[in-house]
Amino acid sequence: MASSFENYQRRKLISSYVSVVISIALVLFLLGCLGVLLINSKRMADHFKENVAISIFLQDDTKSIEVEELKNSLAMADYTKKAVYVSKEDAAAEMEAETGESFTDFLGYNPLKNSIDVYLNADFVNNSAITEIVNTLSQKEFIEDITYDEVLVDLMNDNVRKISFWVLVASIVFTVIAMLLINSSIRLAVYSKRFIIKTMQMVGATKSFIRRPFIWRSVQLGILGSLFALAGIAVVLYYLNNSFPELNMLRNPVLLGGLFIVIFGVGIIITWVSTFIATQRFLNLRTDQLYY
Repeated sequence: MASSFENYQRRKLISSYVSVVISIALVLFLLGCLGVLLINSKRMADHFKENVAISIFLQDDTKSIEVEELKNSLAMADYTKKAVYVSKEDAAAEMEAETGESFTDFLGYNPLKNSIDVYLNADFVNNSAITEIVNTLSQKEFIEDITYDEVLVDLMNDNVRKISFWVLVASIVFTVIAMLLINSSIRLAVYSKRFIIKTMQMVGATKSFIRRPFIWRSVQLGILGSLFALAGIAVVLYYLNNSFPELNMLRNPVLLGGLFIVIFGVGIIITWVSTFIATQRFLNLRTDQLYY
């Protein structure tokens, strides 16, 4: 009978430890994923911004040397990520491929213009900077027109600001929630041993002596939960980096390493603090209060 009861207690204890580890791992995993999003949010925003192009349309009588000089000057400009020359023939072929109809055969000529598509560096994708660029380029006589999607630029910058703000807010809120959830799991684990704590205290054990094994056990569980969380985050990072190589999410290993250290540290610190507070609470209770 005693052996059966001991086995039951052991299974119950193991189940409690497993639930604490799983709780810590899940919470830290979600917190880490949010951290990865926060670290890469600017890079993702820059990726979309750098797909916005300014189209510079050239006059038909523009000399090839003028086109080459313009391309070279644009390629060396601080605001340029890349500059792509698109001939009127290539533009017509691309449009015909998209529409499935040959408008040049219908019209009898090609109405399109030779152009240069300038893709800007992300820091210059705002209407004030683009307007200044357009005004400077417009002074060249062989440039017939310069166009870009002004509404898209405004909308993109506005959405980036909103998303960055809410990601920051979500990170703060989720950090608080993570602390509360881990604290709750640890308190429940300590609560199940409240009678053992009080018994040790009644036979003369000091508070620090009683707290020490509980804190060490919780820290071990915190370390284990953190390692599981970090393994999950590493898998997610590997998958995202392979699925979206253009974002290059492993580009900044220092920040990612810092995030891993923070997640690992959070798992240890929260479990240590939570266990200290929980054990201290039960140490300060009277024996009759343990039943409530």
